[in-house]
Amino acid sequence: MDAEQLREYGHRMVDFIADYYKSIESFPVLSQVKPGYLTELLPESAPNDPECLQDIFDDILQKIIPGITHWQSPDYFAYFPSNSSTAGFLGEMLSAGLNIVGFSWVTSPAATELEVIVLDWLAKMLKLPNQFLSTGKGGGVIQGTASEAILVVLLAARDKILRKVGKKSLEKLVIAGIFPENLRVLKTDLTSNYALSLEVVSEAISSDLSAGLIPFLYVGTTSSAAVDPISELGKLAKAFNMWFHIDAAYAGSACICPEYRHYIDGVEEADSFGMNAHKWFLTNFDCSVLWVQDRSDLIQSLSTNPEYLKNKASLFFPSASQENAVVDFKDWQIPLGRRFRSLKLWLVLRLYGVANLQSYIRNHIRLAEQFEQLITSDSRFEVVAPRTFSLVCFRLIPPPNDQDNGYKLNHGLLDAVNSSGKIFLSHTVLSGNFILRFAVGAPLTEDRHIKTAWQLSFRRGLNLAKLIPNSKHSSANETTVNVELEDSGTLLSRHGASRPALGRITTTLMNKSVDRKTWDCPRNPKNY
Repeated sequence: MDAEQLREYGHRMVDFIADYYKSIESFPVLSQVKPGYLTELLPESAPNDPECLQDIFDDILQKIIPGITHWQSPDYFAYFPSNSSTAGFLGEMLSAGLNIVGFSWVTSPAATELEVIVLDWLAKMLKLPNQFLSTGKGGGVIQGTASEAILVVLLAARDKILRKVGKKSLEKLVIAGIFPENLRVLKTDLTSNYALSLEVVSEAISSDLSAGLIPFLYVGTTSSAAVDPISELGKLAKAFNMWFHIDAAYAGSACICPEYRHYIDGVEEADSFGMNAHKWFLTNFDCSVLWVQDRSDLIQSLSTNPEYLKNKASLFFPSASQENAVVDFKDWQIPLGRRFRSLKLWLVLRLYGVANLQSYIRNHIRLAEQFEQLITSDSRFEVVAPRTFSLVCFRLIPPPNDQDNGYKLNHGLLDAVNSSGKIFLSHTVLSGNFILRFAVGAPLTEDRHIKTAWQLSFRRGLNLAKLIPNSKHSSANETTVNVELEDSGTLLSRHGASRPALGRITTTLMNKSVDRKTWDCPRNPKNY
């Protein structure tokens, strides 16, 4: 690698990315290309000779950007966020530059030890019990995603119960997979605000035991940001020797705020706890944090110790002692290799600080509350699940005799809103009803984006409702609100209309200035 070429190209790439963020609102949030579009634009084989960087930038603008769904757009409200920030970007850049593979302590001591320290910092911010800290029997480890973290604890929980029940149960195992019959999905409904009911879980456990099965793990998941009764479920798990994992992938970040910490009360009952710093914590993807009460459960299940991987500081080395042993994170995860992901989390914590991160989260919750108030202010819409954090679940109320209770109506509303390119929403199904999800969490989202999203949903919703015979929405006496939304000339057309050519990064991409915030050492937390 030539250092001067890296300096030149690096500056140009940073400029490219900065310009992208400055003009991000000029692009349709949801990509509107057709499947296979890129095959028609790129050659069938790699170039034989090197090409210049500017040509590559041109191709990114003209061929790649149109196929990007802009997760960092302030008008992105579809899924739980995937945050980006200056600090996270710089940490990711540094990690790529150092390019270490830190699977054991000896392969890069700083990578291992920084991860241990930073995850202890974060655990203390969340006020997790001491048993989750590295100074006790437990500790934290960065995984790729929450799904990966759940798979890790699934394997640990399975092996732990097998050590208790003995080899006779080995014949019941499904190697390298969990068949559907080994998984019980428990239903939730509005009576429990879509949280797991203690009675439902207890009945499922009793049913499995009666059938001669051994339940060994339960974990909650939700599409409405419901919060399960953690303390009660934890005690139930302990009574049946089950592993209890708390998946706080999205909402865990909010629990650094004192007013939301009570949502994880009872965490001391959990065997493991996970949250995604890459969702709502200004840390670029991927950075899913997993804490366990007893790290030996992971090590006994996941350790690999061929001779060539041993190091003198490891417990597996004959001369190592328990007191002086080090962490080898290869034994806390499924893959062997691992990136230096703790760098970006370290930079986020240091460049922003706890107070600013709390303000950042509170601001998103405030914006979601603002959208919720707009929904409830109009009798033609309804919020269908209690809002706890920054997710609002809502729908357009169907006419009384609607055959599918508004399923097609709200499906049409979602399609109409998303096809505009102005905002991007997602959906779920709750109690058989088609529901729109409005998740606030993009770093650049401000009050004006919330108002625009409501105006668009309102206008498209009324247009759809007026097409329904006998709908109260179509009454001639109904008072309507005239909302004008300017169409941006840069939005891609769904119907093949002409679209502007994307030129060089120094010209076209910079043709629209945007009022935006930056998350670079904010001086006043109230500005979030």
